[in-house]
Amino acid sequence: MIRPGPYRATRLWNETIRLFRKDMPLRRHWIHFRCYNNSFTASEAVDWLHELLKGSHNFGPEVTRHQTVQLLKKFLKNHVIEDIKGRHGKEDFEDNGQVYRFPSISPFKKLPRHPAQDVFTPKAQHCGVEKQLMSQRMLPFKPLVLNSESWKKRHSIAFGELRECQVMKRREITSREMERIWMSTTLTRLQTLLGLKSLNGVLDTALLSPNYIVYNVYNINKLGIVVLKDKSEDLPQWVLSAMKCLANWPDDGHTKQSMYPGFERDILRTVADYFQELDEPLLTFQFYDVFVSILGLIEKQQATSEALQLCCLLLPPAKRRHLQLLLCLMVRVCKNPQLPALNSAVGTRMLMLQTFSRSILCSADEIDLDELLATKLVTFMMDNYEDVFRVPSRLQKAVEEHIAHLRRVQINYSGVEASPLLPSSCMYIYEKELREQKPHGSQDPCLERLDGIIADKELTAKQKKKKLKHFQRSYPETFKRRFPTAESEAEATAPLLRRPQLRIVTLKKPFQRSWSFRA
Repeated sequence: MIRPGPYRATRLWNETIRLFRKDMPLRRHWIHFRCYNNSFTASEAVDWLHELLKGSHNFGPEVTRHQTVQLLKKFLKNHVIEDIKGRHGKEDFEDNGQVYRFPSISPFKKLPRHPAQDVFTPKAQHCGVEKQLMSQRMLPFKPLVLNSESWKKRHSIAFGELRECQVMKRREITSREMERIWMSTTLTRLQTLLGLKSLNGVLDTALLSPNYIVYNVYNINKLGIVVLKDKSEDLPQWVLSAMKCLANWPDDGHTKQSMYPGFERDILRTVADYFQELDEPLLTFQFYDVFVSILGLIEKQQATSEALQLCCLLLPPAKRRHLQLLLCLMVRVCKNPQLPALNSAVGTRMLMLQTFSRSILCSADEIDLDELLATKLVTFMMDNYEDVFRVPSRLQKAVEEHIAHLRRVQINYSGVEASPLLPSSCMYIYEKELREQKPHGSQDPCLERLDGIIADKELTAKQKKKKLKHFQRSYPETFKRRFPTAESEAEATAPLLRRPQLRIVTLKKPFQRSWSFRA
């Protein structure tokens, strides 16, 4: 299995060629009384390569013999193989007895220089709330180098030292800030699932639109399909009618009177012509590499489903809706036992894959494994149709918790920056709870804490003395207010500083015998 990462399609191409050149059986062939060693016929190559592709986790059992022939045509065009006269460069490979051989030159494609592995950070337009409060678990960050002063601030609570505190009210989160939070959380989770240090080379995050995610999450109907506000972006009405007719066959009452033998095949051809003539696939050219990388997780169904859920949320709403409707049609056609055979040569499922796979996924530049990779991806999406278009519960929970955190009131201690890079030494209280608790509690929490230190019976005298010293250094005004005079301080701390008196007990003289034994 070729793992996820940049240029996975090229790595798959090189790996397939390596296995083909290494293990393809070669033998002697005679043509026109002439012997050709280390050669193979076209049919032998198709047989062997077909079995290799079907047994590979990178492609799977859905690979057809026709697709294998198409791949061998690519091999001949790219000089992976040549005929016995050394001819190549054309896609005139046929499944017959013509003899071919491997050239002496290396047929492998060179991988482009690997992009710099920069950790993902949201694009330029950072929001004030995000820059200050994005939690550590949501975005990677560089290690914080602490000097002596910042180290002291960071660990002041551990030493028992307390600082002046103040209530900081969070401002309301705008829709733009919410979109950026969704984007940051989604891309970070996708990067984690793919096991990459960076999304560079896999996905250009600069071209993504944060508002697409929020729209795809909240603007859906009861079936989970995106509802478009601009109806001009939807499929043409005649395409929708054709898809509805085929999906509900034969229960669509609008077309019963006009049906004729082969009517269902004409409807399928109408729908196929529309999608095959689109300028770009439904998953768009910019997402090609990331969807190919997701295929590297295909052995882990749950991880693959979640990665597809995340990537489908990044799609433009119109593309996501069109993809949902097309996959729904493909699934319903395959499961409809009343639908007549749509093709006499291949089954309905394989016909759906061959007809629509490249309308769903393909590259802007011609990639030699496009058809095989598209078939693999669409097969998985058909088998997990309902799951692929759900909003990941883990993602939604993380975003909601983060937004709730930003809407809380923070009690922040002076001298400790409200930075996500430092462990928080504050506690968070909802505004309503703060208003309810304020009249009943102490008006000065620092003073209350000081009284708590003095009254704490579990602390030893040495520990209390140390804590009081720290408190006096951090809050001189509060300490002075509690102990206005040296006498009051001495009175409160005297029990702590007074050493226990040693009790001297006079022992009686030991018993002495007044007589002794005499010999």
